[in-house]
Amino acid sequence: MPRALSAAVMPLENRREQFVTLATLADELGYDGVMFPETWSYDITVLLAELAVKTRRVRLGTSILGVWNRSAATIAMAAATLASQSNGRFILGLGASTPQLVEGLHDIPFEPPLPRMRRTVGQVRALLRGERVPLAVTTAARALRLNVPPADVPIYLAALGDASIRLAGEIADGWIPFLFPLRLLPHGIEQLREGARRAGRADPPNVCPSVPTVVHDDPLKAREGAAWFVSFYVTAMGTFYRDSLVRWGFGKEIEAVVAANTPKFTGAVPPDAEELLEQLIVYGTPAEARRRLQRWYDAGGVMPGLLLRAGLTPEETRHTLEAFAPMLR
Repeated sequence: MPRALSAAVMPLENRREQFVTLATLADELGYDGVMFPETWSYDITVLLAELAVKTRRVRLGTSILGVWNRSAATIAMAAATLASQSNGRFILGLGASTPQLVEGLHDIPFEPPLPRMRRTVGQVRALLRGERVPLAVTTAARALRLNVPPADVPIYLAALGDASIRLAGEIADGWIPFLFPLRLLPHGIEQLREGARRAGRADPPNVCPSVPTVVHDDPLKAREGAAWFVSFYVTAMGTFYRDSLVRWGFGKEIEAVVAANTPKFTGAVPPDAEELLEQLIVYGTPAEARRRLQRWYDAGGVMPGLLLRAGLTPEETRHTLEAFAPMLR
């Protein structure tokens, strides 16, 4: 059965030409979207403007744009511009980001993110509809509207905790979980539905899990790449993902991965932590990778996003994307 599918790059990717390669390949092969994160390298809205004129049909999205990085008005202006430049192909993906990035790069105190997320989405939606911004801080000021035509831009939210997933169900058009265990996806979808019911919505948002992906003709090389992904996010990206996985019941597996990468990062996942690979990564030969991706659809994914490792050559990028072409519309 044909499926919707998108592609993305991980935050370590900093080659502008790779963003172009991935987007144009995805456009050529019939992918439904490319979703690029903004972290500590390029202004992703500028890159997406370039990609809007270099692609024809693939949808272009942010996954994610931190709600601390810009004001709601700046986000809305960028969204309206990209929607116009792409002829309606833009998806606005928002997220809370991390304390390290918010404070260590943007010099902004990281506060409980859900109020900020709710306020930002409400203000962005109002501005994109052509309405005056609902002021929340400078309430004595005269509220303004954007001087551009209204734009229909879907808003997706990255969320992992139950409360943030319910918020996505309440106010978003799509949900982007990252490094979220496959076996918990049905639980997350139920939280989405609870949020949607709370808001009186008939249908929950689209489920678009972002899944690290490694395809190689040698299954051992593919497992090696999958292990690198897990060990990197568990040991080299702060404690957020590690703590989340422990909370979800993978404490012993996390201990094994940390031990295998101490005192020096090795990119290893020992056999007693194999379940992390099965729950978090799409990997293997092309046929094996398609089988693993199918499980995400079976669990409720509507448009999974394949997150590619940094540093791939154009040939490796094509090989990875072509592996899933039989599953596309």
